[in-house]
Amino acid sequence: MQRRTLLKALSTVAAAAALMTSAGAHADDKVIKVGTISGPDAQIWSVVTKVAKREGLEVKVVEFNDYVQPNAALDAGDLDANSFQHQPYLDSQVKQRGYKIVSAGLTYISPLGIYSKKLKSVNDLQPGAKVAVPNDPSNENRALLLLQTQGLIKLKAGAGASGNNATTLDIAENSKKIKLVELDAAQLPRALGDVDAAAINTNYALAAGMQPTKDAIALEDIHSPYANLIAVRAQDKDKPWVKKLVAAYQSEDVRQFIKTQFKGSVVPSF
Repeated sequence: MQRRTLLKALSTVAAAAALMTSAGAHADDKVIKVGTISGPDAQIWSVVTKVAKREGLEVKVVEFNDYVQPNAALDAGDLDANSFQHQPYLDSQVKQRGYKIVSAGLTYISPLGIYSKKLKSVNDLQPGAKVAVPNDPSNENRALLLLQTQGLIKLKAGAGASGNNATTLDIAENSKKIKLVELDAAQLPRALGDVDAAAINTNYALAAGMQPTKDAIALEDIHSPYANLIAVRAQDKDKPWVKKLVAAYQSEDVRQFIKTQFKGSVVPSF
């Protein structure tokens, strides 16, 4: 009788241990849901998922068609991560909506460039030259920061920092007295013949037949604040799967895919 009781007890313990082991294995095999946007982002993530799988991480990509839902879904716990935005956009979303979302690593940049039909270098800009820039707050800020990086202007202290878009009124120094012409971003390629240079977003440059890495006389650095990123909830940032996910994205396979597929319109930021 005692022997049967002992065997039954041992059997119960073994079953419990097996259940715990199974549960643990399941936890380790969690499918990571990543939200992104249809287009280049989704194309890149199709490669990332394959790299991640080789490293034992199962990734499911969820595509969205707007820039609002991915952060809302991540904050609500419906996603484990998302990948579609740059730091200034994330900062504005956190400020407006109170999301506890942070960057886990950089992905790529679609670089804003300075283009010209008249000049081969920004150093060739003469005093009083006309430079066209986008007139919307975010892209004008990008353009002014790029002009500052090229040594053409200097902004007031704090202007252009995250969440504080600079305008032409924030220019503290303009030694060449460059005349900035503010235009709608989509109009800039057509305005190239009327100005000495223009700061143009990649999508509009491509539509006008210009390749950023070939035709721009200056480009945003790959570590620009406007480089895209992988975002996760703040509470998850130090979890092992986040490190694996970022490593999968920042792999050589993904780097080569971006370079081959997008030919300079999308540039790795890692």
